[in-house]
Amino acid sequence: MAVGNLLINLTKPTFYRTTAQGVFTSLGNYYKPMIRSSSVTPLWHMMIFTSVVMYSSSYIALKGGPVQAKRAEQKLALAEYYEKHGHSDHH
Repeated sequence: MAVGNLLINLTKPTFYRTTAQGVFTSLGNYYKPMIRSSSVTPLWHMMIFTSVVMYSSSYIALKGGPVQAKRAEQKLALAEYYEKHGHSDHH
């Protein structure tokens, strides 16, 4: 029955609002004392988070499986084209 309640909660906007409020409150309680004491820990956490997000999005968009498969197919097609039509160096 717990799974049914979870599925019902996932359709309600209040579930997301209360979850976000809880996350923001706990993050505020964690980071506010560090920021007030001029700690560098929040900066490091932001830098690590940014790096993870940028690396992940770069991998998904530019280096993921479907992209690599498409590039391999294009490379094979280009090799076949050059084999059939020749390869000129001036283009």
